Amino acid sequence: MTAASEDRTLIVLRHAETESPHPGQHDLERALTSQGEQDARAVGRWLREQEIGCDTVLCSPALRTRQTVHEIGSAGCSEAEVIIEDALYAADPSAVLQVVREAPHDASVVMVVAHAPALPAVVSMLAEGAGEAHAHDQLCKGFPPAAAALLRYSGHWSDLAVGSAVLEDYYAPSR
Repeated sequence: MTAASEDRTLIVLRHAETESPHPGQHDLERALTSQGEQDARAVGRWLREQEIGCDTVLCSPALRTRQTVHEIGSAGCSEAEVIIEDALYAADPSAVLQVVREAPHDASVVMVVAHAPALPAVVSMLAEGAGEAHAHDQLCKGFPPAAAALLRYSGHWSDLAVGSAVLEDYYAPSR
């Protein structure tokens, strides 16, 4: 199989639930709540149950995203190289897409951990006109904290474009 026809998996994950901001606290410093930690571990278990391991995690520098990645790892999904990408904090959808396009070419499974509203917009852009109906219906109901969209793509990360992926599954921890 040539590199151009390799099947790839993109996991788009919104960080888990965070504490309310404290007076004088910078938004980058907001931490997960205990519920957020539990929800992130639930995502890790879901990934393990789906037999999905990650090669690379592209993570916003915010404390809450880094904690989300840590909690996912503590649930058994810890083999990935984690790359902190400053461009993912306060990013618009095109900036998120550009970060994914720059993912290591040998990574078959990439997870992006960042923020709304950019992430649900990216999922909608990538899976435009494609995808499994149930997953798409779930995504349209919202993208709450710790929600994960699983997309399949064939080609080089650098060629990822609007409408080029299929939304295969969607997961959000239930409470």
